[in-house]
Amino acid sequence: MSKVTKEMALDYHEEGKPGKIEIVPTKPYASQHDLALAYSPGVAYPCLEIEKDPEDAYRYTNKGNLVAVISNGTAVLGLGDIGALAGKPVMEGKALLFKIFAGLDAFDIEVNEKDPDKMIEIVKAIAPTFGGINLEDIKAPECFKIEQRLKEECDIPVMHDDQHGTAIISGAGLLNALQIQGKKIGDIRLVVNGAGAAAISCTRLYVALGVNPANVVMCDSKGVIRADRENLNAQKREFATTRDLHTLAEAMVDADVFLGLSVKDVVTPEMLKSMAPKPIVFALANPDPEIAYDVAVASREDLIFATGRSDYPNQINNVLGFPYIFRGALDCGATGINEAMKIAAVHAIADLAKEPVPAVVDEAYGMNNIHFGPDYILPKALDPRLLLKVAPAVARAAAESGIARRPIPDWTAYQAKLRTLMGDDGKMMRRIVELAKETPKRVVICEGNMDNMLRAAARAARERVCKPVVLGNEEMIEKRAARLGVSLDGIEIVNPRHDREEATRERYAKILAGKKAREGFSYHLALEKMYDRAYFGMMMVETGDADACLASSYSAGEATASDVVSIIGLQEGYRHFATMHILNTRRGTFFIADTAVNPDADKDALVDIARLADHTVRFFAQEPVMAMLSYSNFGSSTHEEATLVADAVKELHENYPALQVDGEMQVEYALDTCLRDETFPFNTIKGKNVNTLIFPNLTAANCTGKMNLSMGLGSIIGPIQMGLKKPVYFTNSNSSEREIFDLVAIAALDAIILNKK
Repeated sequence: MSKVTKEMALDYHEEGKPGKIEIVPTKPYASQHDLALAYSPGVAYPCLEIEKDPEDAYRYTNKGNLVAVISNGTAVLGLGDIGALAGKPVMEGKALLFKIFAGLDAFDIEVNEKDPDKMIEIVKAIAPTFGGINLEDIKAPECFKIEQRLKEECDIPVMHDDQHGTAIISGAGLLNALQIQGKKIGDIRLVVNGAGAAAISCTRLYVALGVNPANVVMCDSKGVIRADRENLNAQKREFATTRDLHTLAEAMVDADVFLGLSVKDVVTPEMLKSMAPKPIVFALANPDPEIAYDVAVASREDLIFATGRSDYPNQINNVLGFPYIFRGALDCGATGINEAMKIAAVHAIADLAKEPVPAVVDEAYGMNNIHFGPDYILPKALDPRLLLKVAPAVARAAAESGIARRPIPDWTAYQAKLRTLMGDDGKMMRRIVELAKETPKRVVICEGNMDNMLRAAARAARERVCKPVVLGNEEMIEKRAARLGVSLDGIEIVNPRHDREEATRERYAKILAGKKAREGFSYHLALEKMYDRAYFGMMMVETGDADACLASSYSAGEATASDVVSIIGLQEGYRHFATMHILNTRRGTFFIADTAVNPDADKDALVDIARLADHTVRFFAQEPVMAMLSYSNFGSSTHEEATLVADAVKELHENYPALQVDGEMQVEYALDTCLRDETFPFNTIKGKNVNTLIFPNLTAANCTGKMNLSMGLGSIIGPIQMGLKKPVYFTNSNSSEREIFDLVAIAALDAIILNKK
């Protein structure tokens, strides 16, 4: 991870709109009618319904998706008592994490009050606004009283994340580390350095998970917390020991587990060496651990080491828990967050770390072959599966323990709802993948010598989306797979250059030479082309040796559009083929064309692109409503480009009246139905929301798709070919494993449908 400097951090928070969050309306507000519904007089009706039944607040307001992030600034990160206002950037950051990881809205509320009783009254008074309350950065021991009282007096989930978040995540890490080290939780000796809110909560949860309280030694700044010490608060007295131990160094001798929630550099290599065989050390002081990572791992080889930092393995990061715990609690209407829900979260997080890690996680962290072991005892913070694992586990535990007011009635439907919050893992691709699995087809992936292609092939084989065939040198592919840690099970390797493929190359060359005889292609030139993986893969599809093909534009001797047409041919009734990208955005799914094939589309090409787009959008089980885009609106310009689009629309209306298409129009009129209908009431798609955008040229379409992706405005799938007789797809050499896998699934489904026809 790159180093974060003061300047970088300040610029990040200041640039554009200051801060990290904003409020976005969820209902229309463009007209006076909209505003009348949103406020007066329309708002009176839901008010009266809620007055009759307070539970209706979850129907008519955002209460059920709203969390308060509340702090008084008395224990902010490692900065201490810096005050409520100075802690605001942290609370804003927490609100951002709730949104991006679990789709929960959050308000940050900084309360300038240190008296715990007054703090309790303030938070309790504003509690009706929220579905849940996340207490943050409140110092001990006041935090214990504040949380306990609010849990007793509020009927919504309340959790002090500094206590329970760290406890839940480190508890999951502890279970997995013990499994790796071959130790039983009931037998271990635990040393805890630190006696604040997080340390107390962690120790309590560890005991609930099975640690023997008699085997716990807790230390604070004065040394071991002994039963004979005076002036111990109730929390410290809970873990006071009668053993003859006085210093941290003495406590560490023969200990199995060390948990540090204190200050940097209080642990020495000698202390680690004095621990029992195969020790576990969680050094969680923030920002610098109790012992530096490199010093710790150099002290002994049998150590499992974790910190709170993202630049070292095994990060104990609260973001693995709190977004999903609140998501599950709010979704089932839980009246609190109890021990059963916390333990369910522990096991869900621990179990996820043992599952194969998706490539999207490797890509996010710039790593290869992350797998369960001493350096990976917890899922990574950006693992999208956490939402699907933790939230349902918490909601189920709430129902089973009797505190869910609205238990989840359909767990399959709930999983589907959660998936809609997961960005790239959209409903459309899940459906495509499931359909492809029904009849796995033989899909050629031409560039088996590339990491992203090989990993996509391995995933396709593992998930049985198709029967992948990768082209390339067998030995090189096997070495690459070993380096990446991916299995080649279910993958067939074909080397077009191998001597045993000579007969195949000659057969393909004869067919290709016959197809392109009038294009200057001799047999010898065609034979030479068969050493090119893209040509070899296309010929496999053309001859029926494979059902679909995915090639990379990185290929030497890249096949041009004319080459593809000559080899595969166009669908009957078309004179062009094209490509489409799918944009998944906050506003919904949009289809854009042509993004890769026709640089200078004429009228006939635009007509074909629109017809192909109509067919392709229907392929994805959506009703196409198309806008032919321009800088002009319905004849407002007589420039050649504008009239070209207008002429294409005219032909579409005359010859293909069933298509829902109109233009030429500017993009804002395409995407704003009310604006379009009010300004141009004669348009033929009146009242319909456009979901398919046909651009006047390749530059506009290509730039639009890449701009949206680069600016983080949505995720993208493609390029999807439209108009070839058989499923042959091309992608960029730097496409991610996820993008390649999506195209493989689409190509496989394309082949299934073609076969049925």
